[in-house]
Amino acid sequence: MTDEGGYGRFGALSRVELERFFYLDAEDRKLIAGRRRDYNRLGFALQIVTVRQLGMFLADPLDAPLELVDYLAEQLGIEDSSCVKQYTEREKTKLEHAWEIQREYGLSY
Repeated sequence: MTDEGGYGRFGALSRVELERFFYLDAEDRKLIAGRRRDYNRLGFALQIVTVRQLGMFLADPLDAPLELVDYLAEQLGIEDSSCVKQYTEREKTKLEHAWEIQREYGLSY
């Protein structure tokens, strides 16, 4: 990944980088599967890979490159990745998901 993103930001992502750094494994998929709607599954996945790659949750979880959102949607079988825009409609959702991710992956802040 290029450094053009800076701290707490994504730089440009190639397909090779997406496949190497943002692959959802079986544990990830098990947690993600607990979400009922596509936009919640996609937003939850986005938060997982964001904290894993950047070491932090973003104030706006949707502040990620479109190619990353599309790649995650592809892995999850979600045809319309633009549904993720609904993820932040309920402010508390992103916070509850971040807390769950911290707990499940043993992260502390």
